[in-house]
Amino acid sequence: MKKRAVRYEPLTVAGLGALLVGSDEPRRWRLVAEFLEEYRWEPADIRAGLLDQEPASTGDERWDVFLAALTEHLAAKDGRGAPAWVEARSLRRFWFPFNTRAARVDAVVHAPAAFRRRGVYVSAQELNVA
Repeated sequence: MKKRAVRYEPLTVAGLGALLVGSDEPRRWRLVAEFLEEYRWEPADIRAGLLDQEPASTGDERWDVFLAALTEHLAAKDGRGAPAWVEARSLRRFWFPFNTRAARVDAVVHAPAAFRRRGVYVSAQELNVA
Protein backbone atom coordinates (compact mmCIF):
# COMPACT_ATOMS: atom_id res chain seq x y z
CA MET A 1 0.00 0.00 0.00
CA LYS A 2 1.37 3.38 -1.00
CA LYS A 3 1.49 6.09 1.68
CA ARG A 4 0.15 9.50 0.81
CA ALA A 5 2.37 12.41 1.69
CA VAL A 6 0.75 14.84 4.07
CA ARG A 7 1.50 18.42 3.17
CA TYR A 8 1.90 20.94 5.97
CA GLU A 9 -0.65 23.74 5.92
CA PRO A 10 -0.25 26.59 8.41
CA LEU A 11 -3.31 27.38 10.50
CA THR A 12 -5.40 30.33 9.30
CA VAL A 13 -7.30 32.66 11.60
CA ALA A 14 -10.52 31.15 10.17
CA GLY A 15 -9.20 27.69 11.07
CA LEU A 16 -8.31 28.91 14.54
CA GLY A 17 -11.85 30.21 14.96
CA ALA A 18 -13.27 26.81 14.04
CA LEU A 19 -11.01 25.12 16.60
CA LEU A 20 -12.16 27.50 19.34
CA VAL A 21 -15.78 26.35 19.00
CA GLY A 22 -16.69 24.25 22.01
CA SER A 23 -13.21 24.47 23.56
CA ASP A 24 -12.72 25.47 27.19
CA GLU A 25 -10.70 28.60 28.06
CA PRO A 26 -7.34 26.87 28.75
CA ARG A 27 -7.56 25.01 25.44
CA ARG A 28 -8.51 28.22 23.61
CA TRP A 29 -5.38 29.94 24.90
CA ARG A 30 -3.21 26.96 23.91
CA LEU A 31 -4.71 27.11 20.41
CA VAL A 32 -4.01 30.86 20.19
CA ALA A 33 -0.42 30.19 21.29
CA GLU A 34 -0.01 27.49 18.63
CA PHE A 35 -1.46 29.79 15.95
CA LEU A 36 0.89 32.61 16.95
CA GLU A 37 3.90 30.29 16.92
CA GLU A 38 3.06 29.00 13.44
CA TYR A 39 2.34 32.53 12.22
CA ARG A 40 5.74 33.79 13.41
CA TRP A 41 7.57 31.09 11.43
CA GLU A 42 5.81 31.70 8.13
CA PRO A 43 7.31 34.05 5.52
CA ALA A 44 5.61 37.45 5.28
CA ASP A 45 4.02 36.68 1.91
CA ILE A 46 2.34 33.57 3.39
CA ARG A 47 1.28 35.30 6.63
CA ALA A 48 -0.95 37.77 4.80
CA GLY A 49 -3.07 34.92 3.43
CA LEU A 50 -3.50 33.40 6.89
CA LEU A 51 -5.59 36.40 7.96
CA ASP A 52 -7.78 37.02 4.92
CA GLN A 53 -10.72 34.69 5.47
CA GLU A 54 -13.28 35.77 8.07
CA PRO A 55 -13.77 33.18 10.79
CA ALA A 56 -17.29 31.93 11.44
CA SER A 57 -18.65 32.67 14.89
CA THR A 58 -17.07 30.76 17.75
CA GLY A 59 -20.34 30.97 19.64
CA ASP A 60 -18.81 33.56 22.00
CA GLU A 61 -18.87 37.19 20.91
CA ARG A 62 -15.80 37.99 23.02
CA TRP A 63 -13.70 35.43 21.15
CA ASP A 64 -15.12 36.55 17.80
CA VAL A 65 -13.93 40.07 18.58
CA PHE A 66 -10.61 38.74 19.91
CA LEU A 67 -9.97 37.11 16.52
CA ALA A 68 -10.64 40.40 14.73
CA ALA A 69 -8.31 42.27 17.09
CA LEU A 70 -5.63 39.60 16.73
CA THR A 71 -5.91 39.76 12.94
CA GLU A 72 -5.58 43.55 12.87
CA HIS A 73 -2.70 43.45 15.36
CA LEU A 74 -0.73 40.86 13.36
CA ALA A 75 -1.36 42.64 10.04
CA ALA A 76 -0.15 45.93 11.54
CA LYS A 77 3.00 44.26 12.92
CA ASP A 78 3.70 43.09 9.35
CA GLY A 79 3.13 46.62 8.00
CA ARG A 80 -0.16 45.78 6.28
CA GLY A 81 -3.73 46.84 6.69
CA ALA A 82 -6.20 44.39 8.15
CA PRO A 83 -8.82 42.63 6.02
CA ALA A 84 -12.14 44.49 5.82
CA TRP A 85 -14.02 41.85 7.84
CA VAL A 86 -12.38 42.96 11.12
CA GLU A 87 -14.15 46.34 11.12
CA ALA A 88 -17.58 44.91 11.98
CA ARG A 89 -16.41 43.29 15.23
CA SER A 90 -16.26 45.11 18.57
CA LEU A 91 -17.62 44.70 22.07
CA ARG A 92 -20.06 47.02 23.81
CA ARG A 93 -18.68 45.97 27.19
CA PHE A 94 -14.97 45.67 28.01
CA TRP A 95 -13.51 42.19 28.36
CA PHE A 96 -10.44 41.33 30.41
CA PRO A 97 -9.57 37.74 29.51
CA PHE A 98 -7.04 37.62 32.37
CA ASN A 99 -9.16 39.05 35.14
CA THR A 100 -6.87 39.58 38.11
CA ARG A 101 -6.19 43.04 39.49
CA ALA A 102 -2.58 43.04 38.24
CA ALA A 103 -3.52 41.66 34.82
CA ARG A 104 -6.28 44.26 34.43
CA VAL A 105 -3.89 47.14 35.22
CA ASP A 106 -1.26 45.72 32.86
CA ALA A 107 -3.84 45.26 30.10
CA VAL A 108 -5.22 48.81 30.46
CA VAL A 109 -1.69 50.20 30.11
CA HIS A 110 -0.25 47.77 27.55
CA ALA A 111 -3.10 46.43 25.39
CA PRO A 112 -2.28 46.87 21.70
CA ALA A 113 -4.45 49.45 19.94
CA ALA A 114 -6.29 46.87 17.83
CA PHE A 115 -7.51 45.20 21.04
CA ARG A 116 -8.22 48.39 23.02
CA ARG A 117 -10.41 49.92 20.35
CA ARG A 118 -12.56 46.79 20.30
CA GLY A 119 -12.91 46.55 24.08
CA VAL A 120 -10.60 43.57 24.56
CA TYR A 121 -7.98 44.26 27.21
CA VAL A 122 -5.09 41.87 26.95
CA SER A 123 -1.49 43.00 27.28
CA ALA A 124 1.00 42.54 24.47
CA GLN A 125 3.11 40.41 26.81
CA GLU A 126 0.22 37.97 27.28
CA LEU A 127 -0.01 37.65 23.49
CA ASN A 128 3.70 36.87 23.30
CA VAL A 129 3.41 34.02 25.77
CA ALA A 130 -0.14 32.94 24.97
